[in-house]
Amino acid sequence: METDFKCNSFKCRKALPCDTEAKAVVTTLPCANELFRSSQICPACETSLAETDDIVICSLRPSNDFKTTVLAGLNPVTILGIAISFWNYQVSQESLFDHAMFKSANEKVAQLQKHLDNVIREGTTILNIYALVLIDCVQPMVRLT
Repeated sequence: METDFKCNSFKCRKALPCDTEAKAVVTTLPCANELFRSSQICPACETSLAETDDIVICSLRPSNDFKTTVLAGLNPVTILGIAISFWNYQVSQESLFDHAMFKSANEKVAQLQKHLDNVIREGTTILNIYALVLIDCVQPMVRLT
């Protein structure tokens, strides 16, 4: 299974290999600017993001000093719990995205199959008409001989 995280914006989906310890919607900076320009609503769960710390821009490859500052005072169980929760969230988002893409592809295949069946049916009908016309043209010649 692929473990690199991807931008949660369905239009982007760029790989974001990261070292992070927080559950969050992860996007590239351009995607985040677009997503949060008009409204402060989480694109994943549609929760209002009204607090000043609800949306945070940070590097997914933080320095050791930053990690030490952020994680200071937390016990390892809490840190691992947050990390596993984040990983689980991202994997479930990837699974939902894959499911949506699979469903969309299946619908497109069904639509194309229906179109192909119609083209084959129309082609067969035209061939049958030409065969009847050919028979009608050949029969008088056969009678003459």
